[in-house]
Amino acid sequence: MEYDIRVEDYLDDKLQSTGDFEHLDTLLSSVEYQRNQLQSQLDDATRELELARRSAGDRQSALASQIDEFHSLQHSIDVRLQIIRTSDAPDEAIRRLEQPMKKLHKVDLAYRYLVLLQDVEKLREEARSHLPQNPKAALESYSRLKQLSLRLKDLQGLADGAAVHLVSHVESVVTALWDEMKKTMSDELEAVLAKRGWPNVDPDSDVDEEWLRCFEKLIDLQVPEVLYSPGAVALLPIDVMSQIFVKEFRYHFMSDKPTSNPQVIGAHCFPWFLALVEKWEGFFKDNFGPILASKFMDTTVSQKTVYMDPVCAFITSMLPVMREKVTATVAEAVKNPVFLSSLISQLMTFDENVRSTFNYDGGDTENGWGGLTSEVLHVHFDTWLQAWNKFALERYQVIMTTPDAKSIDYDFAAAGKTKPTHAAVRVTDLLRSVTTEYERIKRFSHKLRFLIDIQLAILDEYHDHLRGTLEAYVSITSTVGRAFVGVTKEQLAALEGTGALETLCKVYGSADHVVNTLKDWSNEEFFITFWEQLQARAKVSEDQTNLAGGMSYDHVRGRTSSTVGTEDDDGVLFDETIAAYSARRKRGEEFLSEALVESQRKAFRAYLLRPRWSTIAEDLAAADSYQLAVTPELDEPLRILQRDFEFLSRALGMAVFRRVWRAALQRLNDMLWSDVLMSHKFTASGAAQFKYDVQAISSLVERYIPSGSSALNSLCDAIQLLNLPVEPAGEALSLGKITDMVFTDGAEAKKALDQLENSLTPAEARKILQRRVENAE
Repeated sequence: MEYDIRVEDYLDDKLQSTGDFEHLDTLLSSVEYQRNQLQSQLDDATRELELARRSAGDRQSALASQIDEFHSLQHSIDVRLQIIRTSDAPDEAIRRLEQPMKKLHKVDLAYRYLVLLQDVEKLREEARSHLPQNPKAALESYSRLKQLSLRLKDLQGLADGAAVHLVSHVESVVTALWDEMKKTMSDELEAVLAKRGWPNVDPDSDVDEEWLRCFEKLIDLQVPEVLYSPGAVALLPIDVMSQIFVKEFRYHFMSDKPTSNPQVIGAHCFPWFLALVEKWEGFFKDNFGPILASKFMDTTVSQKTVYMDPVCAFITSMLPVMREKVTATVAEAVKNPVFLSSLISQLMTFDENVRSTFNYDGGDTENGWGGLTSEVLHVHFDTWLQAWNKFALERYQVIMTTPDAKSIDYDFAAAGKTKPTHAAVRVTDLLRSVTTEYERIKRFSHKLRFLIDIQLAILDEYHDHLRGTLEAYVSITSTVGRAFVGVTKEQLAALEGTGALETLCKVYGSADHVVNTLKDWSNEEFFITFWEQLQARAKVSEDQTNLAGGMSYDHVRGRTSSTVGTEDDDGVLFDETIAAYSARRKRGEEFLSEALVESQRKAFRAYLLRPRWSTIAEDLAAADSYQLAVTPELDEPLRILQRDFEFLSRALGMAVFRRVWRAALQRLNDMLWSDVLMSHKFTASGAAQFKYDVQAISSLVERYIPSGSSALNSLCDAIQLLNLPVEPAGEALSLGKITDMVFTDGAEAKKALDQLENSLTPAEARKILQRRVENAE
């Protein structure tokens, strides 16, 4: 039905008018042609489909055949695997082949070993063949052999330590070859030296060409060793030339001769060594300096004097035998602490002479030569420190027990300077000697141990002594102390007169001396550098439990300065010690002022109780100052004041002298004000007498302290008011007029006081004017 509709639609489209029937044949022909084409296409498609079906069937059959074949093969494999699993034939075969394979591997390894040994022997023979004519060529073979040895060493590590004998053999060959090469070249130079009669030559002479050529060849041989060695290496030609001196050294200082005695090492051995180097210094520089410069000038060791300076190279060659001698001597010295300390000091002096005289750096251009001392102290530092600690403490005890230890050393400084005790001066001298002993040490931790374990320990001991002295003084002078501790008659007698002042001056002067000494030391280069090193170490140290020498950060900080390890640049090594002694000094100064006040209180007791201030003189003219005499009760106080002034002016510096007296005089001013001026009534004659007495006190003060009487200014101003005349002469202000003005009001009072140029307040002025009997009502 659907086909008919399509045909109908086609005919309707082609035959729309009667005219279209005329072309009907053409239309039918076209339709037939199209039908034939379609049929042809359909036949082709049918054939292709049939062909595809046959091909697919063939492939399906082939695939099925392959699948069957695979399953068959898999089954066969499974069967064989099962048979293999149940059979021990493969393991047996492996076991049978294992031993032959091992033997084969050993044979192969042995063959390789033999080839390697042949190469080693070949390189050794090549190196030998070039000596002594061409050491540079010998070095090429030696260098290849050395590299082979190093490579084997590295491979041995990767192979868990295999081929021990081979690696050891190659190393021994390398070492033996190097020794043989050096000996061959050294023998050549020794022959030359023997012909020239070395060392019986003129130190000012020039060596010949053959000698220089042998010297240069030995240097050529050693250049690689010099360039790649981490430490200083003795130069071979210098070593050869030094052997005769080494033998001489052993003969003199390491035999049974008297000069071999350890006790005389500083008197004979060290001077001999320095004199030897000094004798041949010019000879080595002039003859061999140019050769060394040409070989090492543009190398990595050009800054090291042990290679550039033949004199320093000579020292390097001679140091081993000196080290041997020093080691033997130290072994004896450790049994005797006194000798050990002396030996270390002499050894440091020897090291300094070598460094300074010959510019010897030991191959360390950055830090310089540590010296033989550092090598000895690396082993025996604790022993040396204990010896010095014992010596210093014993010396301190001797200082403190000498008869004049606690007496003031008036000859220590000029007048106007504070005087310490003999003990304080000797203690600081002892500490200075300790500094002299360890300031030449190279190792920082050693210096820090000396500072803390010896110097600061002695300073702590002496500080405790000063503190104990002050505590004993307080116990004797205080009521509570006398009640609980008990005081002997001898102790009380020691404080009579200037005894108390002397005791306190000893403490003050000694503490002041230590403080000033430590401050001076803190400005010295050694201690400034020491502090900078400590700061640098503390800032970067990660181990706070061991800052240096086994001492923790907190321990070092507590003994030296609280600014250790901080960014504060104002600290010094002795901050904590200076602070402790400054506290003792301050306390001593305070006690001095109090002792003066107590002395004045006792001395002025009778004067304060004098009742005759209100007595009316029979003759008013007697009140004239030129006819007055000091009140008899003031004679003793003036004598005591003069005694105290005289003593303190000798013992104290001017600044502290003025301070303690100003404090004491201010208290005297208050005492006279309250116990005399405000406690009595005064007539004109009594006021004049009091004025004369105060002037006598002021004159005494001015004699020792210029302008020191200013501490009595308020008392003097009060005496001015107290001495106003009842009947003034001329235009002078009278007592009555001033009294009226002062008691009128504050403004008038201020005006009156200004006219008198008086500094008292109106309230104080009223109280003073009321002390006149004329104003009693």
